[in-house]
Amino acid sequence: MLKELRRIKDLWNKIVNHHVRTVIIVTIIVNFLVVLLSFIPGYVGKLPNWISTLPLLNATLNSFTFAFLLLALLAIIKGNIKLHQRFIYGAFTTTSLFLISYVTFHFMAESTPYGGTGVMVGFYYFILITHIILAAIIVPLALMSFFTGYKDMRSTHRKWVRWTMPLWLYVSATGVLVYVMISPYYTFN
Repeated sequence: MLKELRRIKDLWNKIVNHHVRTVIIVTIIVNFLVVLLSFIPGYVGKLPNWISTLPLLNATLNSFTFAFLLLALLAIIKGNIKLHQRFIYGAFTTTSLFLISYVTFHFMAESTPYGGTGVMVGFYYFILITHIILAAIIVPLALMSFFTGYKDMRSTHRKWVRWTMPLWLYVSATGVLVYVMISPYYTFN
């Protein structure tokens, strides 16, 4: 047991010591998986019932991410670094769970077209497209912000989070908005 914990700690130290390489590799893998899902046809047949609950779970996880990020921002404005770190860990946890759920859902289910009309179509696609583009961009930004904060590289961390925080807040908020707008049009087998 102690040997396994030591191995995990050694692995974590390698990841932290080579954080730029880690960020590049994780960014490529995550964004590749998401793009790949766009080209894979959905599951044929009746979907398991639990799959239909994943979009709501995704929106809920995005809501928690948004709340954790806002609370982290408030904590750091007040100078409470420990509380800030805890909320950031919460945001990374909910974002990671979201990513697993998102990939699972989009691997299993067909894409749902938006059924709205009029000006709402343009609004929906504006939100969706900016959300998708910024979600891809936020992966390396959030990871670089995390590692520079974790390593207490404050001046570098501040430069990263100046961009990361508002973009990540936008991505998590628009993730919820996209769900609210598309959910009436879901048709699960």
